[in-house]
Amino acid sequence: MIERNVTDLDLGQIARSGQCFRMNDIGEGRFSLIASGRYIELWQRGDALYCDCEEDEWEAVWRPYFDLDTDYGAFKRAVSPRDKYLQSAIQVGGGIRILRQELFETIICFIISQQNNINRIKKCVENISLLFGETCYNKSKEVYNAFPTPQALAAVTAEELAPCRLGYRARYIAAASRQIACGEVDLDRVAALPYEEAKAELMRLTGVGVKVAECICLFALHHIDAFPIDTHIRDMLDRHYPKGFPMKRYKGFAGVLQQYGFYYEIYA
Repeated sequence: MIERNVTDLDLGQIARSGQCFRMNDIGEGRFSLIASGRYIELWQRGDALYCDCEEDEWEAVWRPYFDLDTDYGAFKRAVSPRDKYLQSAIQVGGGIRILRQELFETIICFIISQQNNINRIKKCVENISLLFGETCYNKSKEVYNAFPTPQALAAVTAEELAPCRLGYRARYIAAASRQIACGEVDLDRVAALPYEEAKAELMRLTGVGVKVAECICLFALHHIDAFPIDTHIRDMLDRHYPKGFPMKRYKGFAGVLQQYGFYYEIYA
């Protein structure tokens, strides 16, 4: 087991934030998480974070996953004291960090996210993993399923995806998976591109428009200047920033503040 002192992190807020869909509250303050084919359980006591894993796994996987080498306190301190909206959003969701997630899984998750809500997205992602992901075992010898590979989903038709209850998104997922599996869109190349170029390349995928591409850039490629605009953020901008969000002031981390705003819109 790993214990670390961590500030600016709230597991519950991250689990509910809409950036990852396989992190679940399993009771008594504990959370399970499946990412990059691995299963972990985590919990907090104040600023102490506990992770049920070994040191090498922590350093290689979970420390970077939670972006723990980035000072989120500095982002929050940079917010103008006069910006009452963002100050309130930080009070409600300031434990959110931008996760460094696996690229293919994030692509598929945010194709699913279109015209959808967090609970339904989570169910769809679990269904896809159960039907098409590799069967794995956690430390207690309990079964879980990794998220499927591009090759696994490329071999599946939209009709075969029907039990996952994806609706019209099934054909997008089947087509995008084939584009990736055959190398038409090279994810290793995408991961090495600057933000705007990565976004443009992602939009070559079937079912990936501007908003979905920006979510992928933010939540998988860690371009934290990405600023996805969905209905919640559009409402926020219309009500609180009619002249536009102060992107220049927050250049380099506007996507972090977008997440605080998104969480505030849903849960405040």
